[in-house]
Amino acid sequence: MQIDVVVAFFVLGMVATLLGTKIDFPKGLYQFLTLFLLLAIGLKGGMALGDHIGIELLGQSLVVVTLGLILPLIAYPLLKRFGGWSRLDSASTAAHYGSVSVATFAVAVAVIEAQNLFYEPYFLLFVVVLEVPAIAVGLWLAKRGERASNTSRRQLFHELFGNQGVVLLLGGLLIGWWAGDNTRNIMPLFSTLFHGVLALFLLQMGRLAAEQFSELRRQGLFLVSFAIAMPLIGALFGGALALLLGLSAGGVALLATLGASASYIAVPAALGVALPQANLSLPLTASLAVTFPFNVLVGIPVYLALAQRLT
Repeated sequence: MQIDVVVAFFVLGMVATLLGTKIDFPKGLYQFLTLFLLLAIGLKGGMALGDHIGIELLGQSLVVVTLGLILPLIAYPLLKRFGGWSRLDSASTAAHYGSVSVATFAVAVAVIEAQNLFYEPYFLLFVVVLEVPAIAVGLWLAKRGERASNTSRRQLFHELFGNQGVVLLLGGLLIGWWAGDNTRNIMPLFSTLFHGVLALFLLQMGRLAAEQFSELRRQGLFLVSFAIAMPLIGALFGGALALLLGLSAGGVALLATLGASASYIAVPAALGVALPQANLSLPLTASLAVTFPFNVLVGIPVYLALAQRLT
């Protein structure tokens, strides 16, 4: 099976780090790549939103939200019962696996576009609406019976809706929708450079994933098993939901990918405020060192092949 060229950069970063090769990746460059990808995805989705916004899209979005509500409720008992984890650690990790990874979504879009396959152009809206529900469910699982202070509520609200990922994705979406055809004036920058920027971003992600491998030895077999099994469960639910909504093959593959992905940016930022006692190294190790590489190297090609066969 031939891997996509952008995925090859992820492999390069991972292999180089495992071989002990030091790749100096400026922090400012990584921040720029992240900002670029978030805005590029948002603008592209916003341009398409104007042509498709309506009652049907609203109904689909509400159905997709259920994915973010269900997945944490599946992950939580697996972690608590079979892993023997505490309530806090189980709830925080469940929230990570109910939310989504924009980077994983970007890789899936690049692979689908490389094969010239159609997918619903308003899909970015689903990415945005899936950011928050899982965090809310994770907090409910962790804090059942507790009362939060007004200060902690304000901090949590800010992290939920004011974090960089949500603001830039939603901002790009709204600008693309509001500007309409005028957005095309800046799209040569964001569309032409998209795959090159994604390749550099994945080079860094490969490095970060490899750096987490040492932590896996300390966490044990259960963490690795969960970090592979849960994406498959999420992909199954996401793909089934997409088929129920009558989406295209590309759409089925993308919703399966969103269900299989795990957040490592928005959720840690929010839970760091709401659940400071939780051990966030557990979900970060699982999502970065296992789930993200699994989805990029194995999951996305499998989800896409199954989606094409089923549709």
